[in-house]
Amino acid sequence: MRLLCTNDDGILAHGLQCLVAAAEPLGEVTVVAPDREQSATSHSLTLHHPVRPISLGERRWQVDGTPTDCVMLAVEALMPERPDFVLSGINHGQNMGEDVLYSGTVAAAMEGISIGIPSIAISFAGGDLRADVSMLDDQIEPLTRLLRHLVSLPAFPPDTLLNINLPPVSGDDIRGVRLTRLGRRVYSGSIKRMQDPWGRPIYWIGGGSIEWSGPPNSDFRAIEEGFISVTPLHLDVTHHAILDAPESWWQEQ
Repeated sequence: MRLLCTNDDGILAHGLQCLVAAAEPLGEVTVVAPDREQSATSHSLTLHHPVRPISLGERRWQVDGTPTDCVMLAVEALMPERPDFVLSGINHGQNMGEDVLYSGTVAAAMEGISIGIPSIAISFAGGDLRADVSMLDDQIEPLTRLLRHLVSLPAFPPDTLLNINLPPVSGDDIRGVRLTRLGRRVYSGSIKRMQDPWGRPIYWIGGGSIEWSGPPNSDFRAIEEGFISVTPLHLDVTHHAILDAPESWWQEQ
């Protein structure tokens, strides 16, 4: 089995090292990842300048581009054969609710799905990078078990990526795995007004507080209760219920 590993935290990220360690028992691993952090780049492509892959060793490449660039470049140029699966992560920080709209981690898996390769995004719902290193290491074995199950499914869901979030607990304290739906989250105070050295106003986006909401089978509730969350995400974002009942909001002219 050929596995492509990528991420949005960059080639040096500890989460990527953990993902590779979790994936290696399953098959041949190729790593193609950004040369720097690309968080919140979503499904963006580099169109206005060329991207340059640099070999770091056998089946290891860094790319001066986005996670989407990495998947496209790996499949179309760097790997001698198409991978059987794209694995993206392990992102340091959750990708739940609306996070999936911004996430480079999820976007890399989405690119895999869009070119016909089953794909899985993995994130770790921790906060403090230094404090979380041991917990991430602890989750390699349970993640291997979960990935082994998922890649062995007789029929991987078509046009669907699986978005995994790992709870911020040690591996022994994981209570199990739940199939979940996306929750909803609202950020407050995420824009900070500052001044540059010349006294001009600037704004920094990020941080703030988060409020979550959603039904009992939401991703964030699984994480709160110590479970691994697995959320299927479909490429088709059409609201089919409205499409199937157009008389409630639309009349042909």
